[in-house]
Amino acid sequence: MRNKKLVNYAKYGYLFSIPFIVAFCIFTLYPVIYTFVIGFTDLKGLANTDWSILPFKDPKTGEAWYIFKNFKEVLTSQTFAKAFRNTWIIWIMNFIPQITFGLLFTAWFTDRRSKVKGQGLFKILFYMPNIITAATIAMLFNVMFQFPKGPINDLMGGIAKLFGHQREPYQYLLKEWPVKSIIAFIQFFQWYGHTMVNLIAGVIGISPEIFEAAEIDGANRVQTFFRITIPCIRQILLFVLVTALIGGLNMFDVPQQFINTQANNAGLTTNMYIRNQAFSGSYLYNRAAAASVVLFLVIVFFSMILFFIMRDKDEARLKKLRKQELKAAKKGF
Repeated sequence: MRNKKLVNYAKYGYLFSIPFIVAFCIFTLYPVIYTFVIGFTDLKGLANTDWSILPFKDPKTGEAWYIFKNFKEVLTSQTFAKAFRNTWIIWIMNFIPQITFGLLFTAWFTDRRSKVKGQGLFKILFYMPNIITAATIAMLFNVMFQFPKGPINDLMGGIAKLFGHQREPYQYLLKEWPVKSIIAFIQFFQWYGHTMVNLIAGVIGISPEIFEAAEIDGANRVQTFFRITIPCIRQILLFVLVTALIGGLNMFDVPQQFINTQANNAGLTTNMYIRNQAFSGSYLYNRAAAASVVLFLVIVFFSMILFFIMRDKDEARLKKLRKQELKAAKKGF
């Protein structure tokens, strides 16, 4: 019997990955590196090709750390501080109900004892807002809250008349907290279905035998969800938290289309600030790049915190024990 020649298929995997690697390097890695570089330059002005890296010391005053001038201007800017604060407030206002409803619907749809009818239809309806473009939803809500004649003002006025009261139209789009609340609601409305689908996918991957054992042991639904389901989908939950953090801090299209910089910058986010610095007025590309780097570092920092909090402590403990055993074995030799 002749020996069959073994074929190494690994090389084909490397070949198939080349298009992605090339596209990633051109359209993602290079722009990121270039943005970091621009943050340390004097690049500004439309179509300006004459720029250079800032010196370490200010040539006029001799001030040290002059190379970080753009970062200092960004971090001391009141507009950037407000944009950064707005971004966090709006993200927290939408993410807490988003993850709450996502977990509730996940528990409802995946509970073996509930037997919800029409699950497919419910999932489609809940996920559908995520399919609609953010700009479309933002413009729709902008029209709904118009002053003095808008659907919401007309509806509230009609309800007031039913109870014998007269209600003056309210200027929702000129008040800071209504603007923040509406943007947060749009973000929640658009993304809670996406969060739910990801969590359901994680629960489906859990072995049914684990849930059967929990039922036999007498665990109720709440105990099963918090003691079994949540720990088993830790990695999916981490994915949801990190992607929500990245998406929330990069918020741009909804506030840009909904309110832009009206209402005393109530809806101004960090990405809107970066866009305004780069493509409005003086075209301060260096300052916009510095703000982008600051935002990138903030996202990396908080993502690392989430990775640390959501880590598998048992696995980390086992790794530590293995390292100790290896060290002890090496000393023995």
